Amino acid sequence: MRYLLILLLLVSLQSQAQLKSFIISVKGDTLNRVDQNNKKQGPWVIHVDALRGEPGYEEEGYFSDDKKEGPWRRYNLTGDLTALENYKWGEKDGRQQYYTKMGDLLREESWRATNPENPYDTVQVPDPVTPDKWETKVVKLEVASVAHGTWKFYDPNTGFIIKQENYFFGQKEKNAGSTSAEAAPKKAAEKPKTVSEWEKKNSGRKKVKVRDGTTGF
Repeated sequence: MRYLLILLLLVSLQSQAQLKSFIISVKGDTLNRVDQNNKKQGPWVIHVDALRGEPGYEEEGYFSDDKKEGPWRRYNLTGDLTALENYKWGEKDGRQQYYTKMGDLLREESWRATNPENPYDTVQVPDPVTPDKWETKVVKLEVASVAHGTWKFYDPNTGFIIKQENYFFGQKEKNAGSTSAEAAPKKAAEKPKTVSEWEKKNSGRKKVKVRDGTTGF
């Protein structure tokens, strides 16, 4: 066991020697690593102070060759979780979640990242001529990350979805995802013609009290 611990220590020292800079956490972990090529690598913790009215925050996650990769967590400066984000090739990819400082979900976003070395993607689109037929098309993405998929907005008090939007490679789909909160109010039911004519004819008359048979005692 003693020799195993010595071996692990030597490996750790060797890996640290290949870094240009790093910090050691209170748990003994090596964080905020910068390699000899000045690229961020491995686990990082980033601290941003409040500035000009903008709130400060801290976020933690992993870097791969100076680009964010995988899940990242963001906290306000009092330690409350405010965001769960996912990255690929340094850009947002997949589901992103944002919270109030009380921990209630505010919204969910869906993104699609683009491989910078191959900015093309294949998608399934409906055939404009033949119903129920789909065809594969190759599209070139001009930006590094685009909104793609379903976005959901929540009422933090109830947890219910109050709005929903669908995106297809950055384009918002029309008439998609409407909720009861967004729906137009229903038109009041029309009265029968005979009822409307009677109300119009008797609109100026005084209302007549109708006795219901009670004695009043």
